[in-house]
Amino acid sequence: MIQPVILCGGSGTRLWPLSREHHPKPLHAVNGERTLLQETALRCPSEPLVVCNETHRFLVQAQLRRAGARPKAIILESKGRGTAPALTLAAVHAVTADDPVLLAMPSDHFIAQPEAFQRAMERGAALARKGRIVAFGVPPASAETGYGYIRANAEYVEEFVEKPDAATAAQYLASGQYLWNAGIFAVRASVWIDAIGNFRPEILRACERAYRQGKRDGGFLRVEPAAFADCPADSIDYAVMENTGDAMVVRLDAGWSDVGAWDALWELEAKDADGNVIHGDVHAADTRNALLISQHRLLACVGLDDVVVVETADAVMVARKDKAQAIGAMVASLKAAGRAECLAHRKVQRPWGSYDGIENGERFQVKRIVVDPGAALSLQMHYHRAEHWIVVRGTARVTRGDETFLLTENESTYIPPGTRHRLENPGKLPLELIEVQSGAYLGEDDIVRFDDAYGRANSGSGS
Repeated sequence: MIQPVILCGGSGTRLWPLSREHHPKPLHAVNGERTLLQETALRCPSEPLVVCNETHRFLVQAQLRRAGARPKAIILESKGRGTAPALTLAAVHAVTADDPVLLAMPSDHFIAQPEAFQRAMERGAALARKGRIVAFGVPPASAETGYGYIRANAEYVEEFVEKPDAATAAQYLASGQYLWNAGIFAVRASVWIDAIGNFRPEILRACERAYRQGKRDGGFLRVEPAAFADCPADSIDYAVMENTGDAMVVRLDAGWSDVGAWDALWELEAKDADGNVIHGDVHAADTRNALLISQHRLLACVGLDDVVVVETADAVMVARKDKAQAIGAMVASLKAAGRAECLAHRKVQRPWGSYDGIENGERFQVKRIVVDPGAALSLQMHYHRAEHWIVVRGTARVTRGDETFLLTENESTYIPPGTRHRLENPGKLPLELIEVQSGAYLGEDDIVRFDDAYGRANSGSGS
């Protein structure tokens, strides 16, 4: 039996401003209609186990549902600890008398040839059934410095090597002995548990304790946060693959890309006669070999070659294409400066729908709120702000203090500070409304929840 394990962690900072900490790369569609997570799930030969950060749980669940993917379980990490603890949690969950082969796959990769991918996976699973730990290596197309490498002799791993400098990468490419490390692995659950227990026993102990002390929470399996916080961070490569003598490698020649930076996306996409990749409302004049993405407004470029320009609702990023790998460091500096644009988009997804912060100023903020049919916000209260709701489309059921009433299009209501309230959509169509907040403090952490269908804590996550 093959048990797919989708590792849905990381933030994909090199794809900023599209990818944000609260809405990372796997949850975006970067090459087609479906997101990278959805594409990964649809490649699975059976129902996957998904390991993701608790912060992203509702987005992950909703995207899998929309793609028609039915996860066997969604395991929630309270804090990212790397791929080794994530795979260990999956192995502890999956190990049974059947002892399945775990096929560990990052959720943010692109595969151009799914049939070739499936053939490679079957070969890897066959080796894993014999007790081997199998890595998948991609034949290198260039002297790439952004990937780790595997030195291979047929299907035997001779060495795992870290991301090289340009001269070393060129030597690897010329030798013909090296493959890119795709970060995909196949291993029996019991073999992984034995290996991680041998090389990193403290990871195994922490994961087993966090899993045993965890609990079911709706459609999720939530590991115990304090126990998991004691788990050291590490990757599959560092923790086990560089130490084991049981590693083998299967060639993955399937049009693989980790879409790790904007230049990688430019390589993947169809280009116009000038070598440009264009998405959205873009006008390009005397511009060649560029990646130009506009999400909200006209983007006009004149006389630019070999650049990346990405426009979102709250940020614009311009870079030379050959400097795409440096965007992650820039985002780290922005985050250190406290810039909110690193964390979330202006439009924020919630389990009940979404809100878009369309305007703000001193003592006021305006949001466009969309509530899905049958969904409801928590019963809540704010200490420092009042809210005015104007229904644009649909029907709202409003709880305000001790009263409950309906609002339809073009009707409005007022929620004073300190008043318990709830917004619901009892209809079969999306409810859209404009919310005007006013007060001395408008932060999302000014919220007290009295009842919530999604099991969220009181502070910090908004509505």
